[in-house]
Amino acid sequence: MALASGLAITACSQPASTPEADTTSAASAESTAAESTDEANSADGSAEAEAPAEVSSPQARLVATYDGGIVVLDAETLEPVTDITLEGFNRLNRLGDERNVVVSTPQGFQVLDVGAWTEPHGDHTHSYTTTPRLTDHVYEGEKPGHVVNHNGRTLLFSDGDGQVQDLDNEKLADAAKDSEFADPDAVPELTPHHGVAVALDNGGMVHTEGTEDERFSIVAVDAEGEETARIDECPGVHGEAAAGNGALAFGCEDGVVIFKDGEFTKVDSPDVYGRMGNQFGSEESDIVLADYKVDKDAELERPTRISLVNTTTEKIQLVDVEASYSFRSLGRGPEGEALVLGTDGNLRIIDPESGDITSTVQVTEEWEEPLQWQDPRPTLFVQDGKAYVTEPDKELLHVVDIASGEVEQSKDINFSLNEITGVAG
Repeated sequence: MALASGLAITACSQPASTPEADTTSAASAESTAAESTDEANSADGSAEAEAPAEVSSPQARLVATYDGGIVVLDAETLEPVTDITLEGFNRLNRLGDERNVVVSTPQGFQVLDVGAWTEPHGDHTHSYTTTPRLTDHVYEGEKPGHVVNHNGRTLLFSDGDGQVQDLDNEKLADAAKDSEFADPDAVPELTPHHGVAVALDNGGMVHTEGTEDERFSIVAVDAEGEETARIDECPGVHGEAAAGNGALAFGCEDGVVIFKDGEFTKVDSPDVYGRMGNQFGSEESDIVLADYKVDKDAELERPTRISLVNTTTEKIQLVDVEASYSFRSLGRGPEGEALVLGTDGNLRIIDPESGDITSTVQVTEEWEEPLQWQDPRPTLFVQDGKAYVTEPDKELLHVVDIASGEVEQSKDINFSLNEITGVAG
């Protein structure tokens, strides 16, 4: 088990789901990470982590990638806080401490301190900000893949070596106060494959099994690593989502697997081939949102139906949203609403219980999903009741208030944004 590289911290300087594709291959972790960090942090000339400043309330921030770098934005004003130069195709995932994100680089999961956080203090809290910085701390892994926050733990899955790194969110937050980094707990390595792992509340986890060529299995293990449940009937298993009732959903090429009460259940798709590879859960709903594709041989299928998986009744409802969408244009609202940004530029707000489209908001101009999944396209990210929608062709970022269905702001960012995530501050 390769643990994180404990490099000294040097200078200062968007979400997820992934389609069926390989991530970046690994290289010499320590030297390349240090070089890329030095280059990134040269943008503002800072040398060390700045002392934090206390602020009156949480300061939410957004983090987004563009070709050649990463920009951190104020989530309210959309003004840039820091621009970080970092070449390559950079992927973003939130850690569970609500302060840091990890950037998938050739070396592994490199930590980016977003520089905004809140600490509890008895019956109240204190909020702080500092300059965002790409640290040189890397949780090393070959082909860094899915990152899942659940049950107080963050699990990092590396496709190229089958490594799962298990991080305690409280330890992450405590270490971050001193600009340090928590070490992951050791987990036995799996056979390398494009997989995912999710923490359970008993100290165990659920993870996929497979090879580079095929994946059929999902396994539950306890805190000692002993297998407690298994299912081998999920061809092409991909992705995961947690529902409000504690159930987990995993996508298959012919349905979905639900894990609850320690057992797996397979729910078949209405079609022989009905792939539900990208799922989105909500603490406010027992229903999981997923995409739905039926053409196994398509170079790029542009589906117009989404699936709603009821993890209580174990039934699937298909909803025609009358426009195609991409894996980056799905999300969940603060009350569990299913959100779908279509290629017609409309954001649909859907009641997950009934499947009814309750509101439609025109946000962007019409767009077409590119053939390459890495290429920019309008992307949806939800935080604090707001839907943030990128429009890369116009270098715009839009903000939609989900409750009112109003576009509150559209701002020229001067970047063609790709991936986007954020922290609540």
